[in-house]
Amino acid sequence: MPRRLDMAEAGFEAGFRDLLGAKREADQDVGDAVAAILAAVRTRGDAALVDYTKKFDRLDVTPDELRVGEAELDAAELACPSEALAALDFAAVRIEAFHARQKPENLDFQDEHGVRLGHRWNPVAAAGLYVPGGTAAYPSTVLMNALPARVAGVERVAMVVPAPDGLLNPLVLAAARRAGVTEVYRVGGAQAIGALAYGTETISPVDKIVGPGNAYVATAKRLVFGAVGIDMIAGPSEVVVVCDGKTRPDWVAMDLFAQAEHDEEARAMLISPDREFLDRVQEAIDELLPGMPRAEIIASSLASRGAFIHTSDLDSAAALVNRLAPEHLELSVEDPEAMLPGIRHAGAIFLGRYAAEALGDYCAGPNHVLPTATTARFSSPLGVYDFQKRSSIIGCSAEAAAHLAPVAAELARGEGLHAHARSAELRGRPRRNAHETDPAGSGEHG
Repeated sequence: MPRRLDMAEAGFEAGFRDLLGAKREADQDVGDAVAAILAAVRTRGDAALVDYTKKFDRLDVTPDELRVGEAELDAAELACPSEALAALDFAAVRIEAFHARQKPENLDFQDEHGVRLGHRWNPVAAAGLYVPGGTAAYPSTVLMNALPARVAGVERVAMVVPAPDGLLNPLVLAAARRAGVTEVYRVGGAQAIGALAYGTETISPVDKIVGPGNAYVATAKRLVFGAVGIDMIAGPSEVVVVCDGKTRPDWVAMDLFAQAEHDEEARAMLISPDREFLDRVQEAIDELLPGMPRAEIIASSLASRGAFIHTSDLDSAAALVNRLAPEHLELSVEDPEAMLPGIRHAGAIFLGRYAAEALGDYCAGPNHVLPTATTARFSSPLGVYDFQKRSSIIGCSAEAAAHLAPVAAELARGEGLHAHARSAELRGRPRRNAHETDPAGSGEHG
């Protein structure tokens, strides 16, 4: 049973702070193990990948077998049910169409002093995509990570996916084909992150790594950051449902289940000003839970990480949401638009009783890779912008340089950087007469 908190009770603030502080952190043993794996991959390359694949995935491969070939990709697609492929196509069209609207525009203008200013966007040259494998299969993760990269213009997208006991999910491989993945490798864990970051004889390094994984994968991403870019350090999945008490209790219960079934560390919370409604949702949970295939995981998640919170009104509910900064937020209320301006921190916001979070996971269009563990306070969903970077543009005529140089030189001298000051002044020196050759092209010395 989820813990119950009530804003009207004296111990609420302490209980809520405890809820906020309940985050999963990688322990020191995980960090030490991951650091050793990364060091081995960096020094031994393919040989380390082969050894770790045998150790962790019980799969004997040679370096030549790390890459999934075109024939295997063809066979995987043929093995997929037509209904599943049609669903992939439907989702891919919507996801790509949404992300196409995110493409940023270049900026290029000249100010009143003739200085040209702006910026230009360019894609990263290569992106690496980590996809969990084994008993869990996430073709939706492939679409959500690879399609924004394709829209951004990334030329090379290398996907790594573990193949425990040699098993690769056909639908994951079919999704890779549809999403523009250019390379697929049967390697997982921290060693796969190391290969993408540092490169091996078989896997060339990338510029940015995206995609979810377990504590070892998340720790590896944290440790290679700087050598490459990363999307985020994702924690367990989470949802907060705010309800006015008028949504069907079984709908809300199932939305909570949809997050809790991920794993025991997932978090599902319900906030409502209607105390009796919280009771009705609990009754629905008790009735529906025994029939769920992942009932044990759901029950464990709700008991250890779930919460039902009673508030005085929806405004106070919104204030709690901003403190929680959840990955997913459902505003299951009569007028979600009225609440929306008050929500400042959330990864994805679902408006109204019919906008189930599960629709966003698969085919609504916006990305399902979202900040977790209150990081929505300062970060955003994965998007096209994560696969691009800006270069600033500054251009000066002689007149524009003369206008800027005195200020630059003054500030440079204030910092004790006299070569900076002289460099600016040389460009800013006015010509002696109208016929003087531009010193920028004359070789003249100042």
